[in-house]
Amino acid sequence: MAINAPKKAVILAAGVGSRLQPLTDLRPKPLVEVNGTPILHNALRNLEAVGVEEVTLVVGYRKDAIQYACDRRFGAIEINYVESSAYDRTGSAYSLWLARRTLLSGDCYLLEGDVFFEEDALRYLMLSQATDVAAVAPFADLMEGSAVLLSDSGFISGFRMKQTAANLVADGRTLFKTMNLLRLSAPTLRATIVPALDDIIGSGAIQSYTEELLSYLVERRGLQLAVARCDDVRWYEIDNAEDLRIAERIFRGA
Repeated sequence: MAINAPKKAVILAAGVGSRLQPLTDLRPKPLVEVNGTPILHNALRNLEAVGVEEVTLVVGYRKDAIQYACDRRFGAIEINYVESSAYDRTGSAYSLWLARRTLLSGDCYLLEGDVFFEEDALRYLMLSQATDVAAVAPFADLMEGSAVLLSDSGFISGFRMKQTAANLVADGRTLFKTMNLLRLSAPTLRATIVPALDDIIGSGAIQSYTEELLSYLVERRGLQLAVARCDDVRWYEIDNAEDLRIAERIFRGA
């Protein structure tokens, strides 16, 4: 097992997933299936494979369904639940803030609950020599969402929110898609991430997103966030029905 292998992870799984309706009318987005496998089960299986022993799930919308589907153990993983009662009016940074006890307890993987990915994405995060690292991949034509610019030394130099393929050229430099999979170290979580979350939530900005937090810390507070390039890894972020179709195509026969 690599040196940089956290034993804990936080998965943000509280949102409504309204863009996936009617699939999410009766179940939360993390339980939507890709070729028969729930997004969340895929993530837990991959975390177990890289040695994670404890996962904190931040739940909200239809939380009972997630608790029923995952229970208190998933394979070798112990599962703890943190409930967001304000899931329908808050952003992912608020969910992350609710999990601050786990964040303060040591090195940690951080995942969003709508990403279907291969185990290798976590292995690349784990094998990076950097203290704090985010998984990124080339921005494909059909993608949309947050993107990052990379420095020559392989660190994130800036974020670009709400990108689409149509506005991908940023000063002639290549943009990469954030995969919403990160490995964060205990010192960074304690000294930088959690205090910044306290400030953001304390100021009333409860609709902020995790990417906005990271953007602020990288661009204004000097956070050194390296990247693990996952160019050859199969993955997809699932926000709507078209994303689900693409993910099923990517993973068909996997």
